Amino acid sequence: MAVERKFIEDSISRYKLAKYLEKELDRAGFSKVEIQRTPMVTRINVDVTKPGKVIGRKGKTIKDLTEFIQNNFGVDNPQISVSEVTNENLEPRLVAKRVVRSIERGGNVRRILHFTLKTIMDTGAMGAEIIASGKIAAKGARARRLRVGAGYLPKSGEPSRLVRVAHVTAYPKFGAIGVRVKIVPPGTVFPDKEKAKPVELPRVIKEAAAEESEVDGGSESK
Repeated sequence: MAVERKFIEDSISRYKLAKYLEKELDRAGFSKVEIQRTPMVTRINVDVTKPGKVIGRKGKTIKDLTEFIQNNFGVDNPQISVSEVTNENLEPRLVAKRVVRSIERGGNVRRILHFTLKTIMDTGAMGAEIIASGKIAAKGARARRLRVGAGYLPKSGEPSRLVRVAHVTAYPKFGAIGVRVKIVPPGTVFPDKEKAKPVELPRVIKEAAAEESEVDGGSESK
């Protein structure tokens, strides 16, 4: 029982640490974190879009972060490494944050989802899905759920572990809207799938994405 309790405590500690880093490094473009415990050290690898904000001047920021984690999360000898995100369109949390910002600015939710899905698939993803649920309509309307998806996206079993997932909540004036993004990055090998085929997006997504691009272009030119 003592061993089982240790595993549970370690899992809870990792979850709390991951949530802390997600909040603390949000301005640095936090994408994900991997925590690996070894007998000697605890390796913490953080993926962000702005590594400089995590490292700080002469490494002061990352040093302070390391000390805080060691003192407040009971992590023995933490070693933090920072990796730069190479493609933001393949990182679910960054994509979800972008969708959330567009929704909070008052954009059309369906059009935003279609445009974002096309952007992900154009980057080379094997599959993607975006779900928005909550107060999507006007004030007083019932909660709704919108889903857009394309390509290959396993839902269960061992292959589903290879799917990247993130959930972020938007807070527009009418009520909260949860945004869940799932992405299968290019080059992912599934045991039940021999070869990836080119993905043809539905016409409605292409047209909505084109309209969203025109709206964004018009707003930037003003």
